[in-house]
Amino acid sequence: MANKEALRDLQKRLADRLQEVRQQAPVRNWLAVEIAGHGFLLPLDQAGEIFPLSPIQAVPHSQKWFLGVANLRGQLHGVVDLAGFVGLPPRVARLPGELAPRDAGRLVAFNAGLQLNVALLIDRLLGLRNAGQLTAAASQDAAAPHFVGQQLADAQGRTWYELDLSALVSDESFMKIDA
Repeated sequence: MANKEALRDLQKRLADRLQEVRQQAPVRNWLAVEIAGHGFLLPLDQAGEIFPLSPIQAVPHSQKWFLGVANLRGQLHGVVDLAGFVGLPPRVARLPGELAPRDAGRLVAFNAGLQLNVALLIDRLLGLRNAGQLTAAASQDAAAPHFVGQQLADAQGRTWYELDLSALVSDESFMKIDA
């Protein structure tokens, strides 16, 4: 009899805990990257694998921001210069010995769930961020494209732009790579 009561108590505690979890807002987590001097936050559920900068094969008659294709783990991925796509100043070309290997640029692939083999060229990885580390920025950029979400600020005052990769892949101009 005591075992049945203990089991009921356990089930009740589990049910209460599940209800609490359902009522809590989901916690957002991002991969923080730097592109052309700007901080961007890529949602972890939309970002894929991070690759070292690989040889990129140019594609003729494509947009300037579409850098070409790269072989990433045996699959061809289109490589996009996001700075060029959104109209930020061009990347500063750097000599290979000028930077530490971790700052020499990376490719961040999109999550396979987005069903598009694309990787963004980023300048630097800046680690992971969560909603507890960031607050809404005082001013929001009204002219930001629809795939740039909210602006957030960290404790040091740096502005971060949330980049909605699922909205980016549905953008008509992003999908049109021919010049």
